[in-house]
Amino acid sequence: MFVKNIVKAYFSGQNNVSCRGRMLSAAATRLQHSHTQHFGQPVPSTRPETSSAKTLMDIGTRRIFNEEHDVFRESVRRFFQKEVVPYHKEWEKAGQVSREVWEKAGEQGMLGIMVPEEHGGIGGDLFSTVVVWEELMYSNCSGPGFTLHSDIVIPYIINYCTKAQIERFIPNMIAGKCIGAIAMTEPGAGSDLQGVKTYAKRDGSDWILNGNKVFITNGWMSDLVVVIAVTNREAKAVAHGISLFLVEDGMKGFHKGCKLEKIGLKAQDTAELFFEDVRLPPDALLGELNQGFYYLMNELPQERLMIADMAIASCEFMFEETRNYVLQRKAFGKTIAHLQ
Repeated sequence: MFVKNIVKAYFSGQNNVSCRGRMLSAAATRLQHSHTQHFGQPVPSTRPETSSAKTLMDIGTRRIFNEEHDVFRESVRRFFQKEVVPYHKEWEKAGQVSREVWEKAGEQGMLGIMVPEEHGGIGGDLFSTVVVWEELMYSNCSGPGFTLHSDIVIPYIINYCTKAQIERFIPNMIAGKCIGAIAMTEPGAGSDLQGVKTYAKRDGSDWILNGNKVFITNGWMSDLVVVIAVTNREAKAVAHGISLFLVEDGMKGFHKGCKLEKIGLKAQDTAELFFEDVRLPPDALLGELNQGFYYLMNELPQERLMIADMAIASCEFMFEETRNYVLQRKAFGKTIAHLQ
């Protein structure tokens, strides 16, 4: 079914709140069924682990994946080689990727993979999402902010937003027409949310948002930003008075600073965001009032998992690059590998 959905997404494009627990349970069940015979006996896996493969990036390895994942990986790998690698140096000079590559990724079914079918997604599992994480690193291209958009921003909307909010934003997000970002870090507050100064106060039924954020991935190209703000300064602890808001590009008082120059990740747009008396309607509140800290604690573990897996995949790519180099580079009449 997943492969059918990928094919459907590729050719036609992407045009009740669900919890991650159910998605991961479905993923685990699907994986279990894919390795079980009719009589309930596990099928011995013939898939080699990475250490036994010819290269660390071979397709068809690791028992956590199955044949459907292999088909998807082949598709994703072709996408990055065709649509990303040839243009990445140009994007590094520009400090951002093109909007076209976002929409092409949407057509390929690579954005919001775990979004349920009832919300316009392809209903993929976590391991399918992992394929995109790894293939991005195997392409050695850091520019596309697909992973943050799909696996950090979208889950907040799917898991905590109203049906109306989901229907408004998710179809365009999985189509690559609405780029998402999350604004957490501030000049004086990084991972320590106790230091957040951005503040939203009520004005009738609306909210007035003031503050600024820094080092925001996808910030420059963002169409929708999940903003962390204090909404109750009287709370006993800052964590008890934090809420999340959906801020859209073009709202009066919402300004984007220049793209930040960085040591690395040069094609990944990173920016400062400024909020000056931004008036937000009631439906800009994401989830329940003053529950933002708890939402963050629920979602941050997947972000950390993503970072870890992408770091390992990046190391695997560099290992293969190094191996190829020492097998080809010659000195004193022999390859570097033969001199070890």
